[in-house]
Amino acid sequence: MPITTDADTVQLIADLCDYIRAHLDAPLTLAALGRQAGMSPPHLQRVFKRVVGVSPRRFADACRVELLKSELRRGNTVTTAMTCAGYGSSSRLYERATDRLGMTPGQYQKGGPVAIRFTTAKCPLGRVILAATGQGVCWLSFGDTDKQTEAALRAEFPRADVARGDAELKPWLDELQRHFAGEQPHLDLPLDVRATAFQRRVWDALLAIPYGETRSYKEVAEAIGAPKAVRAVARACATNPVAVVVPCHRVIGTDGKLHGYAGGLHRKKKLLEVEKKKS
Repeated sequence: MPITTDADTVQLIADLCDYIRAHLDAPLTLAALGRQAGMSPPHLQRVFKRVVGVSPRRFADACRVELLKSELRRGNTVTTAMTCAGYGSSSRLYERATDRLGMTPGQYQKGGPVAIRFTTAKCPLGRVILAATGQGVCWLSFGDTDKQTEAALRAEFPRADVARGDAELKPWLDELQRHFAGEQPHLDLPLDVRATAFQRRVWDALLAIPYGETRSYKEVAEAIGAPKAVRAVARACATNPVAVVVPCHRVIGTDGKLHGYAGGLHRKKKLLEVEKKKS
């Protein structure tokens, strides 16, 4: 049977995604989801992956992890967060969630990595903040003042041991500054970021966009095999925690216009201008 992705089918899958989010504590088997959607399990598997980009199981797992993170950030205990997110047991929680969090739920509850060091500097885009764990860069963003950028970092990792680390991060900051100047097109910084399976697919596609080139959100969706997931691609770009290193600024609208950039469209425009000039 051919896989159709017309407007009605896309809406049906969107409704099913809402159903999954609302029933994370239920046994979301393919058979159960197939009955909800009115499709055979194999057909649902194919259609869902075509529209969303991942299987129903991986989508549900990602939703559980996001809900778990939200509950932990609110200060709930690991047990309470586990229950709210629909994990039936602690063993299931640690089996499925720890890998996606990059740490145990208890460590995440404390605000993420044990220690985060950061540095700030003036750059062509205003002020830049670069923060890292012992494994790699976990945060890179822009602002108008150091106070503003540091506040955003601490809000993202509210209970982490956050402190300046100018000397230890200087080599990476120097590499970043050379990149801003167009002298080093390709960044090679180690990363330590948390992401759902879908986000990782999108970010990997962004890393494949050559310096000086752009792609539309639709083209990125097609590149990851999920042509109907344009809005989800846009969300993945918007939640990228390491601007420039994962070049979400290289994604534009199908109309050729600039859309959505956490650092501000003026910064997105500046980055693209430098890359076009130096490429």
